[in-house]
Amino acid sequence: MKPINDRVVVKPAPAEEKTKGGIIIPDTAKEKPQRGEVIAVGPGKDGNLMTVAAGDIVLYGKYAGQELNFEGEDYLIMREDDILVVL
Repeated sequence: MKPINDRVVVKPAPAEEKTKGGIIIPDTAKEKPQRGEVIAVGPGKDGNLMTVAAGDIVLYGKYAGQELNFEGEDYLIMREDDILVVL
């Protein structure tokens, strides 16, 4: 996959299976992860260079991006502006 313009492809981290106290979370109560690894980065838009790179671990907004299943793996495609912080 090769994103265009200011788009970024992110592989979301797996959802938490247990709480810190050891309580198992059922599938219906799991929240979508808000962190993931950048897989691919577009070239930028209007001459602006991208500030994230492939391999970066990022936090993004709860409803950011478009979900995509590619070759059996789940990914998110989002604008670089939807990324809140690089860890």
